Amino acid sequence: MSRATPKIRIFIADDHPIVRQGLRRIVEEDAGMVISGEAAAAAALLAGLETAATDLVLLDVSMPGGLFIETLKELRTRHPTIRVLALSVHPEDEWAVRALRAGASGYLTKDHSPDQLLEAIRRVYRGGKYVSPTLAEQLAKQLDVGGQRPPHELLSDREFEVMRRLGSGLTVSQIAGELALSAKTVSTYRTRILEKMAVATNADLVRYAARYGLIS
Repeated sequence: MSRATPKIRIFIADDHPIVRQGLRRIVEEDAGMVISGEAAAAAALLAGLETAATDLVLLDVSMPGGLFIETLKELRTRHPTIRVLALSVHPEDEWAVRALRAGASGYLTKDHSPDQLLEAIRRVYRGGKYVSPTLAEQLAKQLDVGGQRPPHELLSDREFEVMRRLGSGLTVSQIAGELALSAKTVSTYRTRILEKMAVATNADLVRYAARYGLIS
């Protein structure tokens, strides 16, 4: 008598109840998958994974309660066998490469179909990587000798977080509050960002962020 194939145990991490419900419905319609838990914030996700047997996390890029890259790295450090598929409303050129470098096994924008989501889950669960054909082409171009990378890709992960918030129109003090940093530290990041991106003012950053779709 053959043994039943184990189901893929999936933990959903997204701060929007409607999105979580939609993801749950898609997953549960597949006989080979089961939901192991849900969380609406980074701390709840990390706490939930301590007790919920999980194979794969669907991790929202914009979930509150922690910086995405730091949450992803912490998850991978605590649970190295759990695979992560990042989900986002943001364009691939904003977060995908950073997510993959930080330990995600795939990146999927939320405008994809349910079938594409299930395909991505299966591929990541089997140990593969999932990126769209568009992103795969972009990554290939970056490997070309002399390939040009946009300035924001030269920023560190923390600089990128600060830049996105400056590009959204937040003040230094507001950013300091969101990231639990001192205003002086944020100002230092701002100076580095302006230098690396060869711009002079916050208004320049707002225009740049809008141009590249780096803000919601």
